[in-house]
Amino acid sequence: MNTKQMMDIALKLAGLEAMPYDTTITVEGDDIKRVLMGIDMEAPELLLAKELKFDAVVSHHPKAESAMVDFAKVMDVQIDKMVEFGVPINRAQKALRKKQKTVEIGRHVSNYDKDASAAKLLGMPYMNIHMPADLIGERFIQGYLNEKFEAVPKATLQDIVDALNELPIYKNALASPVIRVGGPSDYAGKIAVLYAGGTNGGSEVYKSYFDAGVGTIVCMHVPEDVIKAVNEQNIGNVIVAGHMPSDSIGLNAIIEAWEKEGLEVVKMSGIL
Repeated sequence: MNTKQMMDIALKLAGLEAMPYDTTITVEGDDIKRVLMGIDMEAPELLLAKELKFDAVVSHHPKAESAMVDFAKVMDVQIDKMVEFGVPINRAQKALRKKQKTVEIGRHVSNYDKDASAAKLLGMPYMNIHMPADLIGERFIQGYLNEKFEAVPKATLQDIVDALNELPIYKNALASPVIRVGGPSDYAGKIAVLYAGGTNGGSEVYKSYFDAGVGTIVCMHVPEDVIKAVNEQNIGNVIVAGHMPSDSIGLNAIIEAWEKEGLEVVKMSGIL
């Protein structure tokens, strides 16, 4: 298998026709049989893969070149998600703009060549798969929670945490699901699972969801300033499902598909 075929399988599973901005093939490769894959795969992991005679390295998080510099552009998909939950498209765009600009400024100064140049010098095929995996995980958990609670109008935040912990990927994680805004006995209301779209959209994005009727946001991670702002808004709840286990849902689906095609995939660096 080659890197393009590997990428095509991931895109197809996520329902995407082309690579998003946060997903790239940095060093192409052919005749790939053994893959080393993790959440964050950088120069040390590339050296490890070379030493252990792997044929390719796959990172989840973007670590190289355009996937880092253009990362903020992928956040536009959050507009579609907000609209899906009833946020007017004009408000969705404006709510996202502040955080998107912050991300763009931060990524613009990044050393986007550090790990890319290491892969090229080592002659190690190197790629990352970010949004496709996040979309797969988001859709799975949204469907799972919808099925659990659509007919339970008074489901509580603790009920959601308990439901997540019924899944081994969360139950066995060191960083397990936790309530960040709200209390265990608070009613959840309508649930929105926000895993895809680059990174957390910020407090204005969360408020847009709450104003549109969402009661609880389930996310992978949330910064402290957003927790503080949502607490002050006092209209919605936030559950953090956990970063590594949430990322692992979509990545494991991709790995399973690759293995069916004959690849050997060794997981490390955060994949559960």
